[in-house]
Amino acid sequence: MNGGSLGIRSGSYSSLDKKQQQNDVLLPIQTPSTTKTKPHSKMFKDKEKLFRWASKFAGRKRVRKFLLVAISVAVFVWVLYVGRDKDQENHNGLKVNDSLPPNNSEAPPMNEVQTVGIINRVSFPIDVERTEVRVMPPPPPSYFLGYTLPPGHPCNSFSLPPPPADKKRTGPRPCPVCYIPTKDAIALMPKIPSFSPVVKDLTYVYEENLNRETEFGGSDFGGYPTLKQRDDSYDIRESMNLHCGFVKGSKPGHGTGFDIDDNDLVDMEQCRGVVVASAIFGAFDVIQQPKNISEYSKRTICFYMFADEETEADLKANGGLDETRKIGVWRIVVVRNLPYTDGRRNGKIPKLLTHRLFPNARFSLWIDGKLELVVDPYQILERFLWRANATFAISRHYKRFDVFDEAEANKAAGKYDNASIDFQVDFYKKEGLTPYSEAKLPIRSDVPEGCVIIREHIPISNLFSCLWFNEVDRFTSRDQISFSTVRDKIAAKTGWMVNMLLDCERRNFVVQVFIFRLSF
Repeated sequence: MNGGSLGIRSGSYSSLDKKQQQNDVLLPIQTPSTTKTKPHSKMFKDKEKLFRWASKFAGRKRVRKFLLVAISVAVFVWVLYVGRDKDQENHNGLKVNDSLPPNNSEAPPMNEVQTVGIINRVSFPIDVERTEVRVMPPPPPSYFLGYTLPPGHPCNSFSLPPPPADKKRTGPRPCPVCYIPTKDAIALMPKIPSFSPVVKDLTYVYEENLNRETEFGGSDFGGYPTLKQRDDSYDIRESMNLHCGFVKGSKPGHGTGFDIDDNDLVDMEQCRGVVVASAIFGAFDVIQQPKNISEYSKRTICFYMFADEETEADLKANGGLDETRKIGVWRIVVVRNLPYTDGRRNGKIPKLLTHRLFPNARFSLWIDGKLELVVDPYQILERFLWRANATFAISRHYKRFDVFDEAEANKAAGKYDNASIDFQVDFYKKEGLTPYSEAKLPIRSDVPEGCVIIREHIPISNLFSCLWFNEVDRFTSRDQISFSTVRDKIAAKTGWMVNMLLDCERRNFVVQVFIFRLSF
């Protein structure tokens, strides 16, 4: 799969980032004092004779004024000459580049200083001296503003080649993706969060005594928000309080349903960078170990696999799970007191509410338990979030892009009972859902392939995840049906969009492994 990593230049871009950081420097000016010289004795006698000669033709006071003016003019001309030379020197020596990518761990300190000469003029008698002046730089940006790769980088001109003409192989397949080397992706990891339009602060509903009097839908895990509360949750404001699962208990995973051991919760709170999360319930899949992962990623990324008690028993019997609670890079977290009887709906909790389970993480990558990760997570984040200046990425469905077609396909495959699917689609139609058409461009699909989600944990993307989960909790567990409704409602109020990558790009970094279990 790494054969799809085209146009990779092995050189690091850290030197470019160092230049970028020079925008944020303080410039104290070093000021050696000037020295004064004594006038030559002969020159002094000549000036005295000149003064006596001039006094014969004019009064003494007028001569003194004339001399003062002449000296002032001479000194002024000298000051201009010295200042011009110093300005030219500063112009040649101080260079600042503010068009290069930020965020390099090897960049110089923010308070690095440089020496610049400044001329200071004082009242007569004129004494020219250089003094220390501290020039304050503009404040650094409060948000990550994205970057572009250097001119000439292979990824800038990369385009997808035509699909191979293989008549024997039909259906979806991976396509090449232009990643940059892992070390360069790590260097480009943003040090500050991306901008969150409109919403800045989210708090979540806590209800110890649930009010089940609602029109329809809801659960003890997600609460029972009324339709009015649902409408209010789409009225995007700077500060919002909304349902987002875990409505009971002191914190997510602690007396809420989907309960997790305290030791695991403490460790999950320590994840402050990147999280890769997955889940297996009902011993349905076999754990796949990621491939092509750098040693740095193994040390710095949290890999968590959620499992129910049935899967735990299977892993102990067949998968090598022991007291370390680890299998390969995966930390196994056993979940108890699952809130739903539908295993697919239980799986939506770690999938859509990752930001609640890992409250201090900055970025997360969700992959379904059936998938094998074959590209380093830092490369995936760089390609589909940071370089795209996006905060949420998901792939399009490989075949369908219309919600109505997706609903019919789900009914035909028996994915959910037909009446519930029809009720959900009819509800969305009354709210304004229409079939996909070119009028929605630049949006190219209303149907995601939800087995992989790449996101930055900021308020706007967390809001989207919460509202998407609430639709899954109220209606059917088929999240492809509710995705576009939530996306479009938020976009209408904020302009925020989801990066919907090609399905073939998604297949470049995850591979579905088919395991056939034999039962006797």
